[in-house]
Amino acid sequence: MTDQPSVPSSSASSIASGWTPNSWTNRPIKHDVVYEDREELDRALTKLRRLPPLVSAGEIQRLREQLRDVALGKAFLLQGGDCAELFDYCSQDPIENKLKVLLQMSLVLIWGARMPVVRIARMAGQYAKPRSSPTEMHNGKEIFTFRGDNVNGFDPEDRKPDPQRLVR
Repeated sequence: MTDQPSVPSSSASSIASGWTPNSWTNRPIKHDVVYEDREELDRALTKLRRLPPLVSAGEIQRLREQLRDVALGKAFLLQGGDCAELFDYCSQDPIENKLKVLLQMSLVLIWGARMPVVRIARMAGQYAKPRSSPTEMHNGKEIFTFRGDNVNGFDPEDRKPDPQRLVR
């Protein structure tokens, strides 16, 4: 008997579940956003495709190695951040404060667990959220559900999905 957790091989678990990196493209879209102006959406998506990547291949590889250590019980994973984000929160002070909290928490964990801590900040990825219904009632009127700053505005008059919010 070993004191290390077993780690399933990616190929065995992928075959069993039918999962591959692109398998999501074969799944039904249950919470799709419908944009009225397809041309405007295409322009926004074209602009996004031209932007540089947010992380480098080296950073991805380093995280994979760190997560392997977490899976083997050689490191502790600390993930923190907001469940939903607003563009208004995207400024230096709030971001620095969140990073300071993560760092402080990780120092306590490093000291207490006596092992490395892999820190993952859940930031800049929670600007859109799926909803169970595309619309809701507001003051007796049916309006689009708020899906996050990346899709539409919180105020009832700003609820129409806007592709320009994707590149804001």
